[in-house]
Amino acid sequence: MELKKLEYDLTVCKVKSEEDIDLSKDFYFIGKTDEEISLVCATKDTPAQTTECDDGWKGFRIQGVLDFSLIGILSKISTILADNKIGIFAVSTYNTDYILVKEENFDRALEVLAKEGYTIV
Repeated sequence: MELKKLEYDLTVCKVKSEEDIDLSKDFYFIGKTDEEISLVCATKDTPAQTTECDDGWKGFRIQGVLDFSLIGILSKISTILADNKIGIFAVSTYNTDYILVKEENFDRALEVLAKEGYTIV
């Protein structure tokens, strides 16, 4: 299975309103519940108005479109990283999964996954 590195720094934050988010940017993920609006975006595109913000994330995605019948892909990756004391922030889209780790753990995360048979592109 191929994992593609994202070439930009990422930020995880909370905003008060969808209006605070610039939807013209190339990469963002919005999660909205009855309690919050969360945003994952390229750090350079972080909105000026956030209620909480955590910089210093790097990420990779599972390459290709994952069929919904596939089981355990994210679980296996997260277990490998957890076993190596690397925390994650996972984002799932219709097509695939994105895994974010703190910048200081990024290279080690990719090394561990490569040793487990994942191809890093």
